[in-house]
Amino acid sequence: MARVTHVVTIDEVAKQIGENLELVEFVSANSDNIDYGEKIWVDNGTEEGITTFTDRGIECLQELLADIRTWNGGILGFLHAEKCEPDVIERIMADEKSR
Repeated sequence: MARVTHVVTIDEVAKQIGENLELVEFVSANSDNIDYGEKIWVDNGTEEGITTFTDRGIECLQELLADIRTWNGGILGFLHAEKCEPDVIERIMADEKSR
């Protein structure tokens, strides 16, 4: 089995795949949404640390977001079902409308 030697920070992932950072953060916060071991928390000396993704983790994220967009209600329905904060929903949906 190959070892991971490269990860990408969550903010860079959002830029690379053209997604809203808050959406990526919210979707990836549930560990069930990304294959095990493909999202890695990096201790950078702060309490928050940095969330990173392997190449496969980025693929999982893109596949999930594409899938969610096909669901009845799409991203908005997903955010409501997952009990996302209203102000976060508003910001994410503003970006969705500009897609």
